[in-house]
Amino acid sequence: MNFTDFYMQLTLVAFLVIFAVVRRHSRVAMMMYVLAFNLYFAYRLNGMQMWLLPLTACLNYALVQEMSLREGRARRLLLWAVVAADIGALAYFKYTTFIFDDVIGKMIGSNFSLHSVVMPVGVSFYTFQAVSYAVDVYRRRFTMEVRLLEYLFYLTFFPLLLAGPITRACNLLPQLRRNSPASGRMVWTGLWLLMLGMLKKFVVADYIAQFNNWVFDAPQSFSGFENMAAFLGYPVQIYLDFSGYSDMSIGVAAMLGFMLPDNFRFPYRSLSLTEFWRRWHISLSTWFRDYLYIPLGGNRKGTLRMYLNNFVTMLVAGLWHGASWMFVIWGALHGIGLAIHKFFSRQLGLRLPNNVAGNALSWLLTYAYVCVAWTFFRATDVGCVVTMYARIATDLSMDYLVPFVCARPVWTLLVAVSMLTYLVPERQYTRMQMRFICLPWAVKFVSFLVLAQLAVQMSSENVQPFIYANF
Repeated sequence: MNFTDFYMQLTLVAFLVIFAVVRRHSRVAMMMYVLAFNLYFAYRLNGMQMWLLPLTACLNYALVQEMSLREGRARRLLLWAVVAADIGALAYFKYTTFIFDDVIGKMIGSNFSLHSVVMPVGVSFYTFQAVSYAVDVYRRRFTMEVRLLEYLFYLTFFPLLLAGPITRACNLLPQLRRNSPASGRMVWTGLWLLMLGMLKKFVVADYIAQFNNWVFDAPQSFSGFENMAAFLGYPVQIYLDFSGYSDMSIGVAAMLGFMLPDNFRFPYRSLSLTEFWRRWHISLSTWFRDYLYIPLGGNRKGTLRMYLNNFVTMLVAGLWHGASWMFVIWGALHGIGLAIHKFFSRQLGLRLPNNVAGNALSWLLTYAYVCVAWTFFRATDVGCVVTMYARIATDLSMDYLVPFVCARPVWTLLVAVSMLTYLVPERQYTRMQMRFICLPWAVKFVSFLVLAQLAVQMSSENVQPFIYANF
């Protein structure tokens, strides 16, 4: 779905106007109206597969309701039934082709190929929200009595449907129950986040993606310098792409009166891999912490078990991103990196000095490791990564710098400026947001129109799908 499409923009504006009117009259009518729009949004994404969404939601609701009334073994069995149904459906859509073609087919040396299974867009995020709700009810961490209409609203809420962020029931459902209209501050904060997301995604990330795609699709056709440029450009692209969607999602929700937690917090300023995962895709990393890492034992069962739990969690996180050995390698790299960091910092007590030089080296090591891992995330196969690094090792010359900048001045400028934003203090970002909120409404409106037109002009011919919509 293209959010720069004029029809989609007009539809969203009309939705917001009608929503504001309906909400004042009846909470039930508001939920039914939003649910209808959620299903329309799902239809635009997935066609007739959208019916899987309400059907599985009703099944989940019935099982969780029954589970909440039980104790002991019956309660555990019902929880496992919910989790098995949700994860089983996700595994079918996401991994059937991979298992039969890439695993079983190669093990038996056959060219057997299963007919491709079409995965509904957003199924991973929807599934994780359903599982978190069931587990939280089982653990009695979420005890609010939820009606079916409220549950359907929660699982199908359209700002979250495409690519999250993964939102817990304890965050969204109490706000839904209160039915408080969006304050002026929430509306303008939402507009700020919507504009910021459009700038990140449609103006910067999509433009950077064009060159990155050329290089990653055929690294042997480009010089070592150009391969290095793509190596540095892709981390910028994926951050702006995904954080841009998260900003828009959180912004639209705020304009509807729902405050969602941040999903990114300046991840490329991290001084360790552990810190990176506290700042990157926060909703996913906390989900894996709470529903996989801690149940596996976390750090409560000894040092070696902690390392193993970290590795397994990141391996599963990699596989969650897609049915490909490249995602498995990406997850394994992060699992190994986390184990190494914990070994040196916890077991050996070795830390770089907390000064400018020490922090700079910590940042450089962390950022370089994350960038190396991203190449496996983006490349189609290991051969592509090997070719890319071989070109960098054998054909990297600074003589290409001036010709490259002259040939791609806009790409170079966007990547350089984006990387310089890593240095912007978080408090400065907050001040910029507050200054925008305090501007006259006419200035904010004109700023939005100018940015929307810029996004349309820059993305009209090269709109890239949201990267995380594929997961």
